Amino acid sequence: MAARNVLIGGGTGFIGKNLGELLIANGYNVMNVARMPGTSNISWSTLELSGLPNRTCAVVNLAGQQFMDFTKSWTPGFKQNVQNSRIYTTKALAKAINESRDKPKVFVLLTGVGAYEPSDRNKYDESSPTTGIDFFSRLTVEWEKAASIDPPVRLVIIRSGAVLGRWGGMIKNMFLPFYFGFGGRIGTGKQYLPWIHIDDLTSLIKFAIENDNISGILNGVSPKVITNEEFTKSFAKALRRPAVFPVPESILNLFLNPERAMIMTKGQYVIPKRVLEYGFKYRYEDIDDACREFAHLCPKKHPLK
Repeated sequence: MAARNVLIGGGTGFIGKNLGELLIANGYNVMNVARMPGTSNISWSTLELSGLPNRTCAVVNLAGQQFMDFTKSWTPGFKQNVQNSRIYTTKALAKAINESRDKPKVFVLLTGVGAYEPSDRNKYDESSPTTGIDFFSRLTVEWEKAASIDPPVRLVIIRSGAVLGRWGGMIKNMFLPFYFGFGGRIGTGKQYLPWIHIDDLTSLIKFAIENDNISGILNGVSPKVITNEEFTKSFAKALRRPAVFPVPESILNLFLNPERAMIMTKGQYVIPKRVLEYGFKYRYEDIDDACREFAHLCPKKHPLK
């Protein structure tokens, strides 16, 4: 029987736990690479010393300091940590793969649509160039370069949009303000918001693992492009709450730093052209359907417990 072992870097976070749950439900064995070893974890130092676990069929890297952690100031030191945590872990996994005698079939790296320059005019698919014009696009370029993999291992890079789900990402940060009726658009609300539901993102990663014909860049976003204002209206409607308290761009720039705030105040029109060409089927293409799924204060099941 073929190996069904998947190694996940950063598997203890929001995306990683949901991915692990999906893979286990589909018959895979999952091992995480984390800062501390545990029952289902190995440490990064163990990976460096001992290499990949035996019979690993796929490696996924989700690791990286959360740049939207609002408890952290946007200092040069924090920015360096954001960069190093992504590039170091990617290089460490790539090195372990290249040095392994029993190589996995595929290395899946999750990066972001920040690779594309914010614009209200340009439309981006997977063939669009990256400019390195701002911090996040420069970061993504270097991050993806770190995934230097020798054949025959496939490399799949998924550039994810905002990941929407009840227990993590932007929804975790904004759920209570919207629930209590204090939600609103960001700035003008006209900026594009590339997004994907957590269930579709984890399914896309699994899809990339299981299909040997897939390699290269994939845009991990819904095919239905929306603006921040459209998201705001949809989320408020799903919660049955008003959303009449817009957040001025100047306030976000003041409290978050303009360089970090641009993640919310600027946007990109991103389409998943190659994802659709490969035949991937989305569960949540429509933002209204997605919002109805996670617009619950106390869902019956907390997926991260």
